[in-house]
Amino acid sequence: HDHEWSERVRRHQDQRPRHWSTLETTDLVPLLGSAGDALLVDCLTLWLTRVLDAHDAWDDDVWAARAEKAVAGEVDALVEAWRTTGRRVVAVTNEVGQGVVPDTAAGRRFRDVMGRLNTAVAAVTDDVLWCTAGRVTRL
Repeated sequence: HDHEWSERVRRHQDQRPRHWSTLETTDLVPLLGSAGDALLVDCLTLWLTRVLDAHDAWDDDVWAARAEKAVAGEVDALVEAWRTTGRRVVAVTNEVGQGVVPDTAAGRRFRDVMGRLNTAVAAVTDDVLWCTAGRVTRL
């Protein structure tokens, strides 16, 4: 229900090449498990945000009671699907651990889980590129 965010999404969609076939979903595991053309996942940061939303993992009490295990299970399932996919897959993600340490437990939780997700996906990926200010570094 955020007008500014909706406008950002619309502009991003308008910038995509017209020849792309676009599917807007966070249900990545079945896509990775299916045969098909190359996939561009844009982006893992938004995927994790939706996973955290789905498990009410922003709430400290819910996190401790049940969400931590549920989120870890979804992350593990995604990494396993990534490891075993026969498709060519390119992911966009954000490095969230290099800035200011968030001042909330939920912000630090997101940063930590995102860092673990990025590390796990990179470990089962053939090639990792770091892009900073439009410059690419092969890791």
